[in-house]
Amino acid sequence: MDGLISTINSIKRESDMGIQIIATRPFNDQRPGTSGLRKKVSCFQQPGYLENFVQSIFDVIGDLKKETIVLGGDGRYYNRKAIQTIIKMAAANGIGRTMVALRGIISTPAASCVIRKYSLKGGIILSASHNPGGPEGDFGVKYDIENGGPSPEQLTEAIYRRSLEIDRYRIFDGPDVDLERVSEDHMGDMVVEVFDPIVDYVGLMEQLFDFDQIRELLSSGNFSMVFDAMNASTGPYARAIFEEVLNAPKAAVINAVPLPDFGGIHPDPNLKYARRLLEIMNSEDAPDFGAASDGDGDRNMILGRRFFVTPSDSLAVLAANAHLVPGYSKGLSGIARSMPTSMAPDIVAKDLGIPCYETPTGWKFFGNLLDAGRITLCGEESFGTGSDHLREKDGLWAVLFWLNIMAATGKSVQEIVEGHWRRFGRNFYSRHDYEGLEVDAANALMDHLRESLSDLVGRHFGGYEVEDADEFCYRDPVDGSLSTGQGIRIVFKKKSRIVFRLSGTGTVGATLRIYFERYEKDPLIHHQDIQKALSGLITAAGQIAQIRDYTGRDAPSLIT
Repeated sequence: MDGLISTINSIKRESDMGIQIIATRPFNDQRPGTSGLRKKVSCFQQPGYLENFVQSIFDVIGDLKKETIVLGGDGRYYNRKAIQTIIKMAAANGIGRTMVALRGIISTPAASCVIRKYSLKGGIILSASHNPGGPEGDFGVKYDIENGGPSPEQLTEAIYRRSLEIDRYRIFDGPDVDLERVSEDHMGDMVVEVFDPIVDYVGLMEQLFDFDQIRELLSSGNFSMVFDAMNASTGPYARAIFEEVLNAPKAAVINAVPLPDFGGIHPDPNLKYARRLLEIMNSEDAPDFGAASDGDGDRNMILGRRFFVTPSDSLAVLAANAHLVPGYSKGLSGIARSMPTSMAPDIVAKDLGIPCYETPTGWKFFGNLLDAGRITLCGEESFGTGSDHLREKDGLWAVLFWLNIMAATGKSVQEIVEGHWRRFGRNFYSRHDYEGLEVDAANALMDHLRESLSDLVGRHFGGYEVEDADEFCYRDPVDGSLSTGQGIRIVFKKKSRIVFRLSGTGTVGATLRIYFERYEKDPLIHHQDIQKALSGLITAAGQIAQIRDYTGRDAPSLIT
């Protein structure tokens, strides 16, 4: 009885302080993927759904008194409402200070920058990255830890386990915060600071790149560029950097205003969705340089005049030319790439005499390597590149890196890439996505591949002989943790391979991703059409995986 009275008195005291304790029931679908919890907006709009997941984060993190977190999102639909809810929950859970991004908008790399600069406890980022926005679109929540990087698997699993048993959440009964102006106020005992994250991010970029050299290039009158922000979070950052600091023409940044539905654009910077940019770069009077970033600003696409740079080539080119950039002029400690990413960076690493690590897909796997100083640059085939300056991939950073190389060499994008191929050879590379598959069918295809692995070695498919076949697992060289089930690898003789994996970034059905790679040293073949160069491997994938039989599809829904 004494315990019950004590509990009642505790709840009453918290109620007097403006803190409400709301009874709730668990949802069974709140396991975070590689980049947090992503669902349809309508799912997050269910009573208690957002609150349960956020409370699970706070419960797992532990003692939050006197701690500071950063909060913001990519501006997509439901962003502002969710921010107001999370501010009130942070106040009720004893957080000392919440730094909220002005207008609620922060890019993922800028959030990492702020966490690291101010030594914060972490940050809650509201984004579904490159997924569509709007009332019928997607929404997401993820927690970045003290190093400014995504939560490791151990933490996301702990959050998920907590979400399965949660029975209450805490929220402060107070007014909404004005997100339209920089300010500082209190909500209960918590300080609420509305701040402009662009200032900190631009300052970091100025430390890494030769802004004077880039400014001279952009204002020379002999160079033109266009950056497509896709009506997402990087628009304000791009305008501040390119137009205000680097003196690029005002028309250099397009789709610069963040919109809740991204203006109807699918904010994924690739050849399928960045249509306007592609039209500009393929036109007769195309600019010298084109680039795009995604919803939350961590991805990038690089284009020259009528010339596309694959993300794998981009990482390799940046590594080979890093000595030209002030922030990396002292050399690289190492490179890391996700397993499905092409092996072009491996060749550069060997030439530089530095290690190249192969990790599972998901930026969080680079975190330990970066923190331990084992790598300087890292990247994924899905248009993500970054370095030890942050613990998230960084779209605008990659764009500035390319501009710095162009300014230092006086060469075009095409000249830089083709020179790279002549020196190192070309890794023909492409990804085929089968989106929106029935989950059972996709899992059955992967099970079929697993069961077939031992029988594949020595057999011929599409004109290629299988040299090795396995399911990738990763032992972290820093903490020894093991990650299994990371994708099926089929390695052929003549330095070619196919990788099969199911993506964890979608919100509907399953997405099967198939990666094709063929290395070619002969420069006479380097300009062959990519799909033609990979045609034998594409045939082999269909034969090995029986794609049509399992999926009912005759062709992929997306080729990048």
